Amino acid sequence: MLGGAHFFKRRFDEAASNLLLAIQDNPCSPRAYRILAACYAHMGRLDEARATAARLRAITPVVVPSDPPFRNPEQRELFLSGLSLATGEVT
Repeated sequence: MLGGAHFFKRRFDEAASNLLLAIQDNPCSPRAYRILAACYAHMGRLDEARATAARLRAITPVVVPSDPPFRNPEQRELFLSGLSLATGEVT
């Protein structure tokens, strides 16, 4: 997913636009919503992050995965910290 690649390179503007396109193509993709919520949170766009997290909750009860699929610890931390900001959950 191109949006995810931009996210992990901390190119949040490019990530957000690509993730929005990915969601348009597949509106039931929890992964895209999770990364988009984390992305918005890191951009300081907390209202959008929270709204994205709310849409994610309509798709799946698991908003913050207990075992994210990212092996790189820096990527994992970037993802989880952003998603925690978006949801208000502690990881």
